[in-house]
Amino acid sequence: MIVVLTAMRSELRPFVRAAGLTRSDDGAVWSGTVGGHEVVATTMGVGMAGAAAAAEQALQRGDVERLLVVGIAGGIDQDLPIGHVVVPEVVIDGAGGAEHPTAPWGPVEPDGRLITYHDFQTDPELMARLQREGYAAIDMETAAVAAVCERHGCPHTAFRAISDDALGGTIDPQVAAMARPDGSPDLGAAVRYVLRRPWRVPYLVGLGRDSERAARAAADAAVAALRA
Repeated sequence: MIVVLTAMRSELRPFVRAAGLTRSDDGAVWSGTVGGHEVVATTMGVGMAGAAAAAEQALQRGDVERLLVVGIAGGIDQDLPIGHVVVPEVVIDGAGGAEHPTAPWGPVEPDGRLITYHDFQTDPELMARLQREGYAAIDMETAAVAAVCERHGCPHTAFRAISDDALGGTIDPQVAAMARPDGSPDLGAAVRYVLRRPWRVPYLVGLGRDSERAARAAADAAVAALRA
């Protein structure tokens, strides 16, 4: 069995559609067969704590062939356009510094470095340093999943598509806060943001469009690998 984890429902939906999965009775898990693989997909929430807990729960089954992290990421490498899918060869825990190489998998050729922080990062000096150090993208979950997989001896692969320019600071931290820890949208926070900053509506529309495009690209890349 291959387990797919996404941080948010908006990342899970395009994967479910592309893979043709069906919903479980409780609505929390989707499953099906893709390219001869039994696939189970669900959300893990936003941040490293929820990601680690979800990975631990998934691997308790003991019959997991590989765990995939699928979703969006902030771009650090300025040569990577919106929608470009990063399949990193190594994932780094930004806080602790631990490095987690991804396990070889025939359908994909990993390339580049992805860094994970639990908190949303906007510090321009940090982003500039990460660019100098050669990182491709930044997210908030993958390193935690990789650490759990390594403890259990389970191979892991990430498909993270660029949804915004992290280096250029295109994401407003208050927009990032519109997602609850479980990955569901905080509609109240969104309404308050718009009421206080109505001139930012075009920005939100563009951000949403880019995020949807990136989520579809990551989902399509993961499904293509499963079918290869």
